Amino acid sequence: MIEILGTLVSLDLFKVFFCCDLERCHGICCVEGDAGAPVSMEEVGLLENAYEAVHDDLTLKAQEKVDHDGVVYPDRDGELVTQIVDGKDCVFVKHEGGCAFCAIDSAYRCGKFHWQKPISCALYPVRLSKVGDMVAVNVHKWDVCQPARELGQRMQLPVYQFLKEPLVRRFGQAWWDECDIAAKELKKAGYLD
Repeated sequence: MIEILGTLVSLDLFKVFFCCDLERCHGICCVEGDAGAPVSMEEVGLLENAYEAVHDDLTLKAQEKVDHDGVVYPDRDGELVTQIVDGKDCVFVKHEGGCAFCAIDSAYRCGKFHWQKPISCALYPVRLSKVGDMVAVNVHKWDVCQPARELGQRMQLPVYQFLKEPLVRRFGQAWWDECDIAAKELKKAGYLD
C-alpha cells in the first residue's frame, strides 16, 4: 500500500485491469450478494428522495419492501446497506433487455434526478474501509466481475483510470492526480510489471 493525501491505497488500484462488460455480466453485481450496497448516513435522505423519483421503474416487490422496511437496513456488521428483495436484488434495480441497471443512475443520466447513486456503487470494485484515522482504498475481487477484469486487461485499463469520475467525486481531483503520478512512478520503478 502507498499513502496518497491521507489515504492508504492498495497497489491493486494500479495493477488490476477493469472495465464493466454488461454484455457478459448483465449487471449481476446489482442482483447478487448477501447484502445491499453500503451507504453512509448522509446518503439515506438522498436514497429516500431517489425512491420517490424512480418508484415507477422499480418492481412491485421492491416497492413493497421499501414501503414496509425503508430504503436501508443494518447488515450483519451493523453497517447501513440498501434494502434487498428476496435476499439478493437491490431494491433500486430495474431490468431492461436482460440486464440489471441502477434505476437511480438511469434517472440521473436522463436528467430526472440530481444524484447519481451511492458512492459505494459508483466506486465498485473499489471498497473503502477505515484503518485508524485513515481511509483504505482496496480493490475487491468478486468472481461475477471476471468479464470486467478480462475486458479491462484487453483494454489495458487499470481500476484507477476506469473509476476516475467516482474517485474524483469521493476524494477530489487533486487526489486522483496524485494517483496518476503514483502510477507512473510505480511503473517506472518496475512495481506494476
